[in-house]
Amino acid sequence: MINLRRSTTVLAGLVVIPALLGPVPAMADEPEPAEPPRVELVLDVSGSMGARDIEGRSRISVAQQAFNEVVDALPETTQLGIRVLGATYKGENKKVGCLDTQQIVPVGPVDRSQAKDAVAGLKPTGFTPVGLALREAAEDLGTGATTRRIVLITDGEDTCAPPDPCDVARELAAQGTRLVVDTLGLAPDEKVRRQLLCIAAATGGTYTAAQSTDQLTNRIKQLVDRAQETYTRTPTVVGGSSVCEGAPLLAPGVYTDREKFSEHRWYRVPVRPGQELRASVSVALDRPVNPDYGVLLRAVATDGRELVRGVDAGSGRADVVSAGLRWSDDHEDADERDDADGSATTAATDPEIVPPTMVCLVVSNSFAPRAGTEASPGMPVELTVDVVAASPTPKGPDLGRGWVLLALLTVAGLVTGLLTGLLTRWWVATWREK
Repeated sequence: MINLRRSTTVLAGLVVIPALLGPVPAMADEPEPAEPPRVELVLDVSGSMGARDIEGRSRISVAQQAFNEVVDALPETTQLGIRVLGATYKGENKKVGCLDTQQIVPVGPVDRSQAKDAVAGLKPTGFTPVGLALREAAEDLGTGATTRRIVLITDGEDTCAPPDPCDVARELAAQGTRLVVDTLGLAPDEKVRRQLLCIAAATGGTYTAAQSTDQLTNRIKQLVDRAQETYTRTPTVVGGSSVCEGAPLLAPGVYTDREKFSEHRWYRVPVRPGQELRASVSVALDRPVNPDYGVLLRAVATDGRELVRGVDAGSGRADVVSAGLRWSDDHEDADERDDADGSATTAATDPEIVPPTMVCLVVSNSFAPRAGTEASPGMPVELTVDVVAASPTPKGPDLGRGWVLLALLTVAGLVTGLLTGLLTRWWVATWREK
């Protein structure tokens, strides 16, 4: 009879649960075979690269040596391409010179000798069409599941805008192709620094000033190696809503969205008894913002109660702000009933069929745009969601409960006082006898 009741309860739970959950949670894409990292080095070969101000050597010779060392140390799994700008046109016609960009090594498994020979013959020549070169490099890398990286090495700002290289970087970021541009500056010029910072920030990349051969070589190696640490698949695109009700239902996975300034984006995650929700969010600062900013991640109940507030999870990067949280429902059901054999049989006591708690995740930001900064599209948001078995709570004396702790401290004090008094009396009696 008991087995029959349990079977009926389980069947009822299986029928009712889908209706309570509503739509099926969005699933992150299934893991796919990892693609090899893809990187393209973009080298400025304009006339200014002939300046001899790095350790008494020309900028182009320093870059060529760095390229050779990077190619020698290139991981076998990395696919590398090389594109140049300002390398062939020697004339004064700006319209023609600003189209001067070529891919001299196609993206793919590297023939080291071919790559070195291609770079060795470069001589400082023409204009500096950085924006066009970035756009062409993105096409060279193509699309796919993994993040692509462009490493731009230049000594000057773009002399051919439009297209403005910052606008091109924002354009590439808005396409959602997970393209990162890292920039390396070879000249101590403030305008160049600002432009390269802008390009890097728009795509979640980094900017570095390289003033020596070792600095340039080491930094390029680091950036090429970093390509192997990127995602092996693209996060699932999801659109958060303005309220909890009707927000996207998320299963464990990695998701990407966009959020405007001072906006709140809502998502929902079902969490069953005995499970723990772990979530983190990163917002990329792909445009200029004022320094007084922050990101907040909260878990909220469907009735509006705040369950837990996330904490900052700094990564050390100035172009990304992150936060994370953990939450589990450790409340024991007050309506638990036991069968004649002492085992619970209701749906409310079986974690496999009990309706899960619907938790609303809220991503908020307090970013303030600088004057002239575009609000659209929103800033890139990456949300990671996981639901795991909750960590067991240690059993034993509940030292965290007020009255129990007070009682234990009182008993401990009495025992300590009694022992201290006995020892004191014994010591005094012994001393007097002497």
